[in-house]
Amino acid sequence: MKYILLIGDGMADNPVPELGGKTPLQAADKPFLDSLCEKSLLGSVSNVPAQLPPGSDTAILSIFGCDPNRYFTGRSPLEAAGCGFTVAPGEISYRCNMVALSDGEMPWGERKILSHNAGNIDGESSIALITWLLADPEFKAGCNAIGLRIEPTDSFRHIAVQHGGSTAGMLAAPPHDHLGEPIGPLVMHGSKNADALRALMQLATQKLDHHPINEQRRADGKLPANGIWFWAEGTAVQLPDFAACNGHTGSVISAVPLVHGIASLCGLKPVHVPGATGEIDTNYAGKVAAAIACLQSEDDFLAIHIEAPDEATHNGRLDHKLLAIHQLDELVTKPVVTWLRENKVDFRLLVLSDHKTLMRTRGHDGDPVPFFLYDSTAERPCGLAYTEENGKAGPYLPAGTALMDLLFGKE
Repeated sequence: MKYILLIGDGMADNPVPELGGKTPLQAADKPFLDSLCEKSLLGSVSNVPAQLPPGSDTAILSIFGCDPNRYFTGRSPLEAAGCGFTVAPGEISYRCNMVALSDGEMPWGERKILSHNAGNIDGESSIALITWLLADPEFKAGCNAIGLRIEPTDSFRHIAVQHGGSTAGMLAAPPHDHLGEPIGPLVMHGSKNADALRALMQLATQKLDHHPINEQRRADGKLPANGIWFWAEGTAVQLPDFAACNGHTGSVISAVPLVHGIASLCGLKPVHVPGATGEIDTNYAGKVAAAIACLQSEDDFLAIHIEAPDEATHNGRLDHKLLAIHQLDELVTKPVVTWLRENKVDFRLLVLSDHKTLMRTRGHDGDPVPFFLYDSTAERPCGLAYTEENGKAGPYLPAGTALMDLLFGKE
C-alpha cells in the first residue's frame, strides 16, 4: 500500500462574483479529481488553530501531524531548514523577500507594496541584486551593527539570520497579504530591533531603486525589485520524527523551501525537481517523474505540494488560479494515479488545500477547507464533486493533526 498526500496550496476559496458566485474549485475544469472524489470519503478540516495566523507554515505543520500550538516558532526557521541553513539556539531568522514597491517622489513609508515576489523575479536576477546589496559598504555596516547575515537563495525568498537580537514587541506583516497598500504601517516596527531592521529596508530601497537590473526591468515592462521585506521572524525549532510518530517513511515534492524545511525537520526526504517554480509554468512532468520514482522506492509515503494556485491568487489572477487547479488535475493527479493503476499498486490518496487563499483579498483565510480520501481497495461512494460546499456535507475534523491518522487508516 502506498500513501499519497496531495496539497493544492491555497486552491480553496470563497464564492467569486466573476464566476457567477461559484468558487474557483467549483468552476475549474477538474474531471479526474471529481471522479475520484465521487468514490471517496469527503469532508472538511481546520488546519490552522484559531489563535494563529493562517498560512502554509501553520497549516502544513498541522497536516504533517505537528501541532502548531506547540511547534510553531515562526515561518522563517522552517524555510531556513528548507534552504539548508541552520538557525542555532539564541538566533532569530527572518524571511527576506525581494519585493516591488511603487515608484515616485514620496516618503518611503507612503510607497505601496506592488508585488511580494518582485514581479516573479527570476532566481539569477534576485541573487545578483541581493549579492550586490550585501557588498555595499553602508548596507554591510548596517547589517554588522545588529549581527545580521543574509543568505541568498535562488528565488525571491532570501533568508536572514540575526545573532543576539530580540523579537519582543516586533511586528511585521506578510507582504503577500497587503498588496496595493502603503508600507508604513506594515513593515518592521514595535521595538528597537525592529526599527533597525526597518532602517535597513529603507536603505535597501535607496540602493536598489536605480540599479541597472531594475532600470532594465522597468524598460521591459516588468516591476522592479526595489525593496527587501523582513518578516516571519522565528527561533530555532525541532519537529517530531514523522516515521516514529506514524510508522511510515517517505518523501516530499515541492518547489517551496518552507515545505522542504518542514519535511527535513520531520525526517522526510525533500525532493528538488529542476524547473520547479511554484507557478503555473512549473515543471509538472518533472514532478510526476519524481513522484513515480519515489513510489517505486521502499518508502510508502509521498507528499506532493503544488504552490501554483496560491501564487495565482496572491497575484490577483483568477484565470491563473483556474488554470492551476486544472493543471493539478490533468498534469499531476491523473498521471500519478494512472501509473498506480497500471502497475496494480494499492494506494490511499488524500487531497486537500492547506488553507483558503481568497481572490477577494489576495490573502490567506483560516476557514475550514475540503478534503477527500480515496482508497483504491475500498471505495466509499459519496457521489459528490470536490468543492468547499460539498466538503461541509461530510465529517468535520477540528484539527489538521488528525489527517495523517486518517490517511494511514488509524481513524
